[in-house]
Amino acid sequence: MGWRCAGVGWPSGARVCVLRWEGGRVSPLVIGKGLGFRAEGVRRCVGARGNACPMAAVVPGRATQVRCPDCARLDRVHSVAADAVPDDPRTYRVYLAWFGPGMLKVGITAEERGPARLLEQGAVVFAWLGRGPLMAARRTEELLRAALGVPDRIAYARKRAARAALPGPEERVAEVAGLHRRALALPGWAESLEPIAFEAVDHVGVFGLDGLPAADAVVRELVDGGAVAGRLVAVAGPDLHLRTASDGIVVVDTRLMTGWDLVGAGEGEALTVPTVGVREDGVQDGLF
Repeated sequence: MGWRCAGVGWPSGARVCVLRWEGGRVSPLVIGKGLGFRAEGVRRCVGARGNACPMAAVVPGRATQVRCPDCARLDRVHSVAADAVPDDPRTYRVYLAWFGPGMLKVGITAEERGPARLLEQGAVVFAWLGRGPLMAARRTEELLRAALGVPDRIAYARKRAARAALPGPEERVAEVAGLHRRALALPGWAESLEPIAFEAVDHVGVFGLDGLPAADAVVRELVDGGAVAGRLVAVAGPDLHLRTASDGIVVVDTRLMTGWDLVGAGEGEALTVPTVGVREDGVQDGLF
């Protein structure tokens, strides 16, 4: 019997990503170390709000949200993202995140979480823009989307394609700084939102992106008995970049691992799960 995967996380104050397991155990994901696992059985719903799924429902292998419809609805009941708790008393921060040239987004996160949300998304560079009550932060997020055309989402396929061809640190920071200046100059900010002076945080070293080779393939899904193995060369957001024995650089979205029972596999073991090829321009073939 394997350990059931509960996804990845960046513990508060830590600079190393960990793989989480049901029951509270964690395994550090150290760049340069070997990593191998095999899926067993079927993939099951992870439940909602700390509660197990009462049906232990089976979920599709390609889903990145590992909840059955009932648990997904329950999880959204108290979701900040769904504006289900407008009276949340916590302080929130508005951030600008950069994932590659021309790929900037705006978002909000609870101040108590620090940069965890940015690490989880794989933000290569980020800067805080303002802090204040939830709805003031939300209004500012909407202001930037409407006035400056800044999105609140960027597809993971685009993020992955950019990681192997990042510009230097000055260029990375300059694009974020320019948007920060434009955002602070906008009229219509909520009075209760306190602006934050520009200070960029660069995650290239934390993620291991210096000299990162382009990906050859992306894992499409795990299957019963399917193995993934290699040497970890980078960890960015939910993505593990592995140098495999015979398939080159393969990216594993750890959201596809959640809900599976996993057992160990050797670093040199062959890849035996479905993958999607990546073209020379960095674009994945087909849908992910």
